[in-house]
Amino acid sequence: MTTVTPPYNLLFLCTGNSCRSQMAEGLVNHVLGDAFRAFSAGTAPSDRVHPLAIRAMAEIGVDISRSHPKTPNVFHDLQFDLVITVCDDAAEHCPVWLREGRVEHIGFDDPALATGSEEERMAVFRRVRDEIRERVLPFLIQFLKENPPAPHQSHGYEVTP
Repeated sequence: MTTVTPPYNLLFLCTGNSCRSQMAEGLVNHVLGDAFRAFSAGTAPSDRVHPLAIRAMAEIGVDISRSHPKTPNVFHDLQFDLVITVCDDAAEHCPVWLREGRVEHIGFDDPALATGSEEERMAVFRRVRDEIRERVLPFLIQFLKENPPAPHQSHGYEVTP
């Protein structure tokens, strides 16, 4: 096993790269940006980041309004320490070259499929955003416990066992 030190390169992969992976990327860069350089991509990228994803993240102080969907191929020259698939389709169609690092699946409902009024759909985006925060951040904190930074690196959060 190769030893790596922070910041770790992290890719969130989904199908459209318009909601879940964009929200996860923004959240991790906002909260754990010292330890991770998070990116996102889609196996079949949409034409834009979903406006309700942008709004849901803005509610918690995370700006993803300048983000755009992209294919994993734009990262072909970047080695990822960790790839997290956030939907079943991406887990099944993860490009082989991305599997060189550690690949994990943490699936979430696709909020883009929500129906109803705008407020009802917004509630789904908020729920998925909160689930990402509740499941991904603890997973990454555990990753840091298992792969601690060098003693001279301080990240401002608790990573003791």
